[in-house]
Amino acid sequence: MELFDIILKEIAGVLEQVDAKELDAALNCLDKKHRVFVDGEGRSGLMAKGFAMRLMHLGYTVYVVGETITPALAKDDLFIGVSGSGTGANVINDAAKARKSGCRLLAVTGKPGSPLAEAADAVLCVPGTVKGDTGEDRGSIQLLSSLFDQSLHLVLDTLCLMVSRRDATGNDTATGGHW
Repeated sequence: MELFDIILKEIAGVLEQVDAKELDAALNCLDKKHRVFVDGEGRSGLMAKGFAMRLMHLGYTVYVVGETITPALAKDDLFIGVSGSGTGANVINDAAKARKSGCRLLAVTGKPGSPLAEAADAVLCVPGTVKGDTGEDRGSIQLLSSLFDQSLHLVLDTLCLMVSRRDATGNDTATGGHW
């Protein structure tokens, strides 16, 4: 189908722009000695929850910010803020709280010059179209932030595969952690 072909080309175009050094830096942020707190809003937040779930399958202690069972942040925890625009008020406020608590910050965003990215220790840029993009910046036939969210899902799944290979955590182990 023609629309599938266009969408797949859009996603491939975004993935081609993801910097391997940024993926490596994100990988280096993750270690099982420290808890991980994942934060995001809207559809990007749903992709972030999927990422948190997969990290749990890989043996990480991970929480989603805003859930009722999420504990307080502590020094050296990893806060991962996910925001296409990098300007989501809740994610920015939560990142500031994490910084004040002594956490390390990883920003996953489509905008490397955004407030979220500026506040972070490491940035993983997924340069897909987000809802505020207009004109030439739009770069997608899809609605709102669909291109960012689709690409985000693939990038975060790739990061999980990198984690599993580094940590020697195979599919059988991940399956054992699945509900």
